[in-house]
Amino acid sequence: MAVECVIKNAAKSIGEGPHWDDETSTLLYVDHHEKAIHKYCPESKENSTIQLDDTVGFVVPARKGGLIAGVGRCLVHVDGDSKKVTKLHEVDHGLQTRFNDGKCDPQGRVWAGTMGPVEPDVVNMPKIGSLYRLDLDGSLHTMVKDVGVSNGLAWTADEKSMFYIDSTPRQIYRYDFEKSTGNISNKKVIVDNAGKPINDYGFPDGMTIDTEDKLWVACFSASKVIRYDPDTGHQLQSINIPSASRITSCCFGGKNLDELYVTCSAHEVPPEEFEKYPLSGSVFRVTQLGVKGRKAHVYEGEIKALNK
Repeated sequence: MAVECVIKNAAKSIGEGPHWDDETSTLLYVDHHEKAIHKYCPESKENSTIQLDDTVGFVVPARKGGLIAGVGRCLVHVDGDSKKVTKLHEVDHGLQTRFNDGKCDPQGRVWAGTMGPVEPDVVNMPKIGSLYRLDLDGSLHTMVKDVGVSNGLAWTADEKSMFYIDSTPRQIYRYDFEKSTGNISNKKVIVDNAGKPINDYGFPDGMTIDTEDKLWVACFSASKVIRYDPDTGHQLQSINIPSASRITSCCFGGKNLDELYVTCSAHEVPPEEFEKYPLSGSVFRVTQLGVKGRKAHVYEGEIKALNK
């Protein structure tokens, strides 16, 4: 196993939401508070940027062209050529929330969640976020309420289970997933790190899944990505990310989907922490893992502008 930094200090705030676009062999990721979507080409080392007007929680490609992103409290479509932004939905009216992590399910629906202000801290912050599902007809549905920090999502190969992370209680959940409707039920805690040392386990953040249906979970404040067996909740493997502590998410990429790209945060990192972790905000690549991921799903649905 080898860990390398491929984009040094890539994010000035929170690097998040990595998505490997196999059509273009590029890595999409966002810089949350810098209001930016980035596209990195490993072959050319080129890193391009789309600047938006509010925080960006996630980005996924749309089959009909362009990108779907969580911007502030809105789901939007960003045109690939003109960069025109079309608002699709606005959520959490009257609440001080913003979109955080999001991903597409195997049927091409977008799942994306919100979070409230991190005050006084992650553990004690208000649970005013929700998890939403954007269907193929463009309609939006609330799937989970009373969420602290909505984060990682993943689905099993048989499409019968969905995994979901709320970072606030430091838990990972499994739901029964009905692929024809997108409905979820029978919530079960499969990993519970509440009360465990932050330095060892951190806060579960973004997540991906490999071809063996094992979960790879970014551990915020613990400098690592942990591989879990969702059937037992046991830790199978731990990858230390050098010179960065606030690990936010990961995804498989590369020509053979056998490379793990890892994002992290530099947001509000104090000088003494930056001295200890000078690669905060960077994008890393882990190789020689001996496992592969599956192709990332894209939004397969309609692009319907919000009626004002």
